[in-house]
Amino acid sequence: MNIDRRIFAAVTAVILLSACSTDGQKSIASASFGEANRQTMMAQVIDPDPQYAEAAPKGSGEQAAAAVERYRKGAVKKPDRIRTSNVGAGGSSSGSN
Repeated sequence: MNIDRRIFAAVTAVILLSACSTDGQKSIASASFGEANRQTMMAQVIDPDPQYAEAAPKGSGEQAAAAVERYRKGAVKKPDRIRTSNVGAGGSSSGSN
């Protein structure tokens, strides 16, 4: 009985391990698997060696100091409202000709 279990375990292990073997070539379906994820990751990578025309961006210390002072006093300038869509503004078609 003990030998039968060992044979069964050995045969099962061989079958399971044979499923792991590959011929070293990717199939067409798996060649591009994960490509969208890799492209999204690469789009988020910052250029490690950026090249700028100027040494440093221009800034104004006076404007920055005034902005900090307005923030401390609670008198921050509100940005202009910009609409990004025209929902319900018309221009849609009914889909029929």
